[in-house]
Amino acid sequence: MTTKEHDASVYEQVQESSEFQELKRRFRAWTFPMTVAFLAWYLLYVVLSGWARDFMAIKLLGEINVGLIFGLLQFVSTFAIAWAYARHAEKKLDPIADKLRHEVEEKTK
Repeated sequence: MTTKEHDASVYEQVQESSEFQELKRRFRAWTFPMTVAFLAWYLLYVVLSGWARDFMAIKLLGEINVGLIFGLLQFVSTFAIAWAYARHAEKKLDPIADKLRHEVEEKTK
């Protein structure tokens, strides 16, 4: 068996393992709902900007209106999601991924 064939079988074994399946499940369980939530939030902003112009034009503080606040909150929510994902990955994903990486490294030496 060549090294390339050996490496492929190791990766196939890892991919079929219950730990890898758990890693994928945890990743998807967090990212899919968060992606849907963020896209819904962004779509709300776009729809309101296009069809609720009077609402978006309401002045809140001086020349600052609802549309500007919603636009800035898009950036805030992006950074909040990135921060939350980093925490999620550190606690729930990285331990499993590190274990799998060490197993693969040992098998491919």
